[in-house]
Amino acid sequence: MPFSTETWVQAAAFLGAGFSVGFGAIGAALGEGYAAGNASRAIGKNPAMSGPILKNMLIGQAVAESAGIFALVIAMLLAFMDCSEAPMIEAWSLLASGLAMGLSAIGSGAGGGFPAAEACVGIADNPPTQGALTTNMLIGSAVSQTPAIFGMVVAFMLMFIDWSTQPLWPGWAAVLGAGLSVGLAAIGSGVGSGMPAGSATAGMARQPAAATTIRTNMLIGSAVSQTPAIFGMVVAFMLMFVDWNGVPAWPTWAALLGAGLSTGLSAIGPGIGNGFTAQEASAGIARVPEASGPVTTTMLIGQTVAQSTVIYGFLVSLILLFIPREASDTMVAWVAPLSAGICMGFGGIGPGVGEGLAAAYTVNRIARNYEEVGVLLTRVMLVGQAVSESTGIYSLIVSLLLLFVI
Repeated sequence: MPFSTETWVQAAAFLGAGFSVGFGAIGAALGEGYAAGNASRAIGKNPAMSGPILKNMLIGQAVAESAGIFALVIAMLLAFMDCSEAPMIEAWSLLASGLAMGLSAIGSGAGGGFPAAEACVGIADNPPTQGALTTNMLIGSAVSQTPAIFGMVVAFMLMFIDWSTQPLWPGWAAVLGAGLSVGLAAIGSGVGSGMPAGSATAGMARQPAAATTIRTNMLIGSAVSQTPAIFGMVVAFMLMFVDWNGVPAWPTWAALLGAGLSTGLSAIGPGIGNGFTAQEASAGIARVPEASGPVTTTMLIGQTVAQSTVIYGFLVSLILLFIPREASDTMVAWVAPLSAGICMGFGGIGPGVGEGLAAAYTVNRIARNYEEVGVLLTRVMLVGQAVSESTGIYSLIVSLLLLFVI
């Protein structure tokens, strides 16, 4: 039986609500469980500190749950959205809103658990540092929530912008691509931002005198880990705010959806990889505070190289968004741009993680013997990262072939 436009929009809003809180609950639950497990471990080591540890655990869990609360808010708004007189394109924007919020909450919720867990263990190991550890936990957990906030901002835009001026084709792909771009990109950055926060909190328990140096490194490393999510948000904004009137619906819709997938997926690996690097840098500085200079420098070099694949993904997205396409309804015409986005998106995940791991182990060893092997290990790191990068380059080459040759 045929359904009215209002029915389709209402159904999409319900789906968006389900995706929002369904995906959003994953990360928060993981982060909270990790914090609780480490709190139990900490109390087992030092039962006399059970009260402060329990209090710290609950505070940390509350911050980690904020991403899930963001998802709940978006889900409730979608569930009770007034869909009367809404254009059909709004069905896609509401669905995309739920995906943007739900996916972006996964990484932030999980990432928020790392500093909460390490603060509990640190309080057990060194009770006098309780105040400093809780403070750093709150700072680190708050930073790890930023990607979820990116997703929430885009989710609100997708819900409340008037989309009636955009054509249904290819507008539906633009709004859906926007939700996927910011949501997927936030996963890696949310996890990656929490990793150095946990390591820094543990390091401050061992080296309270170096707390300022450790925290500075943590914030720098976490900030770089956020950049893949920023790429995803930028692509989402372009998809939402470019006027798609007058462009051929076929194959433009496939190019727009591919643009969202290219940056969104390719950002996952670099976000996590940068987190590994910053995590080991914070741990290394805690062990040898005087090595902070060379460790931070090498960390930034390694993180910069690990960003390459999300830059490739962003480049493919720009090509998909702004290179004009002739109207064609053949299967090849729309499969090629969509495949290019998928190819670069998935192809960027592994190199981003791998290059981050190479940098992580490098900064770990430099901290232990920076005067003798610092330059040598940095060179080895760059060679290793270049080899790992090759698979991302393969994906870029195939994507460009799909776009310009085949």
